Amino acid sequence: MYAKDRVALTPPMGWNSWDCYGPAVNEEQLLANAEYMEKHLKSYGWKYVVCDIQWSEPRAGQEGWDYIPFAPLTLDEYGRQIPAENRFPSSAGGKGFKPIADKIHDMGLLFGIHIMRGVPRLAVHRQLPVLGTDGITCDRIAHPNSVCKWNSDMYGVDYRKPGAQEYYDSIFALYASWGVDFVKVDDIANLEAYPQNPYGAEKEIEMIRHAIDKSGRDMVLSLSPGPAVIEKAWHMRKFANMWRMTGDFWDNWKSLKAMFERCEVWQRQVSPGCWPDCDMLPFGHISITTDGKGHWTYFTRDEQRTVMTLWCIFRSPLIMGGEMRDNDQWTLDLLTNEEVLRVLNHTSGGEQIYRTDEKAAWKSVDEDGSVYAALFNIGDEEAEVSVTFEELELSGKKKLRDLWQKADLGDAEEKISAVIPPHGAMLYKLS
Repeated sequence: MYAKDRVALTPPMGWNSWDCYGPAVNEEQLLANAEYMEKHLKSYGWKYVVCDIQWSEPRAGQEGWDYIPFAPLTLDEYGRQIPAENRFPSSAGGKGFKPIADKIHDMGLLFGIHIMRGVPRLAVHRQLPVLGTDGITCDRIAHPNSVCKWNSDMYGVDYRKPGAQEYYDSIFALYASWGVDFVKVDDIANLEAYPQNPYGAEKEIEMIRHAIDKSGRDMVLSLSPGPAVIEKAWHMRKFANMWRMTGDFWDNWKSLKAMFERCEVWQRQVSPGCWPDCDMLPFGHISITTDGKGHWTYFTRDEQRTVMTLWCIFRSPLIMGGEMRDNDQWTLDLLTNEEVLRVLNHTSGGEQIYRTDEKAAWKSVDEDGSVYAALFNIGDEEAEVSVTFEELELSGKKKLRDLWQKADLGDAEEKISAVIPPHGAMLYKLS
């Protein structure tokens, strides 16, 4: 049994720095969001605090959201990235992320990091040694024809080369020593630079899986970016815990409407420890690094409720993307509706009942036998959306409860229906 089978038995819930801070998050921002989670979200099941891309880059964010080409990453003597001290001062003296991880663990939370697939170009060009080998250097394990389309930091690792597995073993041993609980690996679920072979990094996924297991520490393995390759679902299920079904998901209706098709395609791949990932929740205050100010999510409140309803009944991981210290009460309430979160954590068999260009319906079944029905108006005008008991595989009378309003609606029989605003959703429990 792989160590992956001990973690993420329900969809991971947490926060990731990308949507608000892009490549530029620092120690103060990371820990402050962890403190917010401890105070406001932990009791509802939120627990992962994830530092996203470029944490080893001292100048990250100085050019806004853009990556600095061939950036001078901070490395140790074995070509492994370590936190940039100007952004993460507690890492000084070779401590790495351990001081931050310790503080997050003391809050009763879990700590995660983002990495890019491969070995840093800088380590290759400097011919730094690979820890655990007899004189093999990073240039001898690099795959110079395997690069990322949108970030110049890394070369792929050639699994055929002696020292390749040892390099991955060495970085995950380092992460284990820091106390890392979650690793988001990028440029790996879909190699955008190689559209003829989008899943061409499958051997690196296997090396990473073996390195995590060898490290002796349980870590959730999340693969990005999407769209993941459905034909390779069997492989992702075997070696990973999460994988992105889509490219970066942002706060616009076109991206949200497209997610209904993604969820339809991937619904049969959802199971404990294996979570097709709809991507982060771009709620609240986001995109701060673009101009130092950012913006409040462009999603309407109805659209945000649609996001949460679809993510929960499909059972996607929930990873908040906004600067949580700036949350208003409405955003906090959206994230802490315990009845809606029960749909995420205590159901099975989530499936689409039907979908047209304007309407959709989903169902799932609680472990206590109750049935959940989600109705979506994905059109641009107010509309009545309904689902029959036959479609829900129900009969007789059932007690109907509106989960977003936390209100009992009396008995229902034969069908349920609601007039829903454009881009809105309703979520019901029938028991």
